[in-house]
Amino acid sequence: MSTDKQPDEIAGYSAHQPSVILLHGNDNLFSIIRSFRKRGIPVHLLNQPRAVARHCRGATLIDLPKDVPLMEAAFQFLVGNESDYLKGSVLLAASDDALECLATHRKALSAKYRLDACNPVAQFAMLDKLQTYRLATDAGVPTPQFWSVEKDTDLTALRDELVYPLLVKPLLSHEFQKKFSRNVKFVTANNFDETQDAVELLHSLEIDVLLLEKIPGPDTQLCSYYTYMHEDGTSAFDFTKRIVRRYPKNMGLATCHVTDHVPDVKDLALRLFNEAGLVGLANAEFKLDSRDDQLKLIECNARFTAANGLVARAGIDLASFVYNQQTGLPLPDTEHFEDDLTMWDPIRDFRAYRELRQADEISFHAWMKSVCKRHTYPCFAWNDPFPAVVRLFQRVGKLRKSRG
Repeated sequence: MSTDKQPDEIAGYSAHQPSVILLHGNDNLFSIIRSFRKRGIPVHLLNQPRAVARHCRGATLIDLPKDVPLMEAAFQFLVGNESDYLKGSVLLAASDDALECLATHRKALSAKYRLDACNPVAQFAMLDKLQTYRLATDAGVPTPQFWSVEKDTDLTALRDELVYPLLVKPLLSHEFQKKFSRNVKFVTANNFDETQDAVELLHSLEIDVLLLEKIPGPDTQLCSYYTYMHEDGTSAFDFTKRIVRRYPKNMGLATCHVTDHVPDVKDLALRLFNEAGLVGLANAEFKLDSRDDQLKLIECNARFTAANGLVARAGIDLASFVYNQQTGLPLPDTEHFEDDLTMWDPIRDFRAYRELRQADEISFHAWMKSVCKRHTYPCFAWNDPFPAVVRLFQRVGKLRKSRG
């Protein structure tokens, strides 16, 4: 561990605090690692060899066989003798793949490690978009119109029901992203022929899908609710934020978020979480439909998300909350969070600006006004800059290769 302080001077540090194992993850890893580094808690990563998070101060990447799928290799390492030195560590999932792995093998892993509280049935339901929307409907939570489309479904029977544009959306996002870009979440169809083509393509790739009405309006109508669900169905805290921009617009990952106390979203999210029986970390995203002035469910996550660094900066350290919950330490304060704080990805947000500018949806002045602030960044930190440098070189390398 690289620090100027002695262990007993670090806030919350105890020589008996177990180490942390982070399974998979991407942008959500940086803030988690830095939170534990401040406390002097060692962090071990089970991830791809090129994972940028391996360059964070305080993190150690564990070498795994490269000829075996990551989740399979990680599980074999965790239950094998080679990992005995990590026995008793807190094991956390940082991606949908990891969440699925921990839920599937919970009994074997909990015999050796400290796992966060969870209801595996509910977590699997939140991974499956169709089950999520069905649970929301049962709970009285508004959703876009959706249609189940199995491989033997006769699409022509649905032809008169469908509304456009609509989304051909994978049931399991993490399986879809293994075959497409991480920035792409679905296929947009503007007519029946495009819908049929997209469904046939994805089914040919062994990707199960549903059809989902696309809610009109800009990305600024998106908002999220975060909490931690106890086994009795109560929530530990409330945190909300909004999206400022995404790239590509209306479909990509967020390039700028802002913290904000969003009214009404808590009640809807808790209705869904309780209907599902969700336990542990919980996040739900909604979009305001201006046609009927209702917030409608977009998706749900039962893990750390890409905006975790913003949540922490606003005053709610999810990593420490989960860790302390599992180790019996006093829980950090989660009673309040600060509004008008932003997380900004400069490179991707500039692309978002150019796309919006070409559509005459934003001026340069308005964009500059929104970015001339003190931001949290997905990867960069002044006291830990090297991961951002590595990521920049990786992006430049990919750009040169694509133009080569």
